[in-house]
Amino acid sequence: MDRRQQKTRMAIFNAFADLLAEKSYSKITVQEIIDRANVGRTTFYAHFETKDELLRALCDQLFGHIIGSAADCTHTHGLYCDGNAPESVFCHLLQHLQENDNNILGLLSCESSELFLRCFKDSLNELIKDQFVNQNRKVNRDIPPDFLINHISGSFVEMVLWWVKGRMKQTPEELDRYFRAVIEPVL
Repeated sequence: MDRRQQKTRMAIFNAFADLLAEKSYSKITVQEIIDRANVGRTTFYAHFETKDELLRALCDQLFGHIIGSAADCTHTHGLYCDGNAPESVFCHLLQHLQENDNNILGLLSCESSELFLRCFKDSLNELIKDQFVNQNRKVNRDIPPDFLINHISGSFVEMVLWWVKGRMKQTPEELDRYFRAVIEPVL
């Protein structure tokens, strides 16, 4: 994708995210998105076949970047200028959420949040499967892996919501400590 296409795609993403902050997903029209992004209808449809496809692409971009960054601790965005990257992938993930790139926290708590929360949870499933369930399981081997993955990702999403609603009073390190204290006995 060339630079012009990337710029257009970002304009559509930004317009869509702004609209999602204002009203529910079901009430947003493609016309509103293209008006806000200042692109033509043909241009929109050259990038996305439907509004649902745009939503999936936005979620993939947002959560894919954050989850990928958390899994690859060398990708730190300057978070660890003192050289102390966290041992926990959950702490790293919370630090990226705290940075709030692309207003991700606003999207997780907006009127259409259930769509983003589902995408966030789905994105977490792979990370949890790779980092924990498939590698470090020492107890509860009779519990199906997909049940554990669902339980852990659901708990993490709920913790993030609790954190956001509480105005993020805890540091990512504190939340990570709480979360790991709860899930490590299960694993």
